Amino acid sequence: MVNVNDLKVGMTIQMDGNIYTVLELGHVKPGKGAAFVTAKLKNLRSGAIIEERFNAGIKIETAHIDRRDMQYLYEMNGIYYFMNLETYDQIELNQSSLGDDAKFLK
Repeated sequence: MVNVNDLKVGMTIQMDGNIYTVLELGHVKPGKGAAFVTAKLKNLRSGAIIEERFNAGIKIETAHIDRRDMQYLYEMNGIYYFMNLETYDQIELNQSSLGDDAKFLK
């Protein structure tokens, strides 16, 4: 759990059963009323970008994401093969997992 005041661009959070990455942040302290934090978030599953407004001082659950450099190997029958550059392990992803991003692999 992290306080919304401590959020940074690039962090990943878990909210409403989805995982988001923080794209932009803004801290607002109006002259009248409580301070709040505005954030532009990108849903990592659907790619949708939303804007959220959080009251200052609340806590949000962080999401642990492993990022690894992978090399695209080939595609066969709708299955895409990637190799981990450190361990040489290979993984398979189907086209529905990649969505439109599969068009940009080379």
